[in-house]
Amino acid sequence: QLVESGGGLVQPGGSLRLACKASGGTLGRLAVGWFRQAPGKERDFVGGMSWSFGSSYYADSVKGRATISRDDAKNTVYLQMTNLKPEDTAVYYCNVIDYTNPNRTFNSWGQGTQVTVSS
Repeated sequence: QLVESGGGLVQPGGSLRLACKASGGTLGRLAVGWFRQAPGKERDFVGGMSWSFGSSYYADSVKGRATISRDDAKNTVYLQMTNLKPEDTAVYYCNVIDYTNPNRTFNSWGQGTQVTVSS
């Protein structure tokens, strides 16, 4: 099970680091992706990282502003977002993904963590 945390209210231009902690197991070499869902919209892929391939990629909407990293000791994956914009407002989720097809996810969705970008 993956549990998201770290969301909150931030002003435009600000930064946040979201966390995705695995409980009941380890991430091992699984690929993990971040997604977000804004009110009234579908859940969209934000970015993903594969430790097997040693690479990551991001949606165009966050490219250059998002970085995914991982702390094996804490069994946690992070999404660092900078220069946040109001359009980044959404509930953010993480999931284990098929790195070659991030729309293919393997866990049930968690509660997510709310990010609100507003002045």
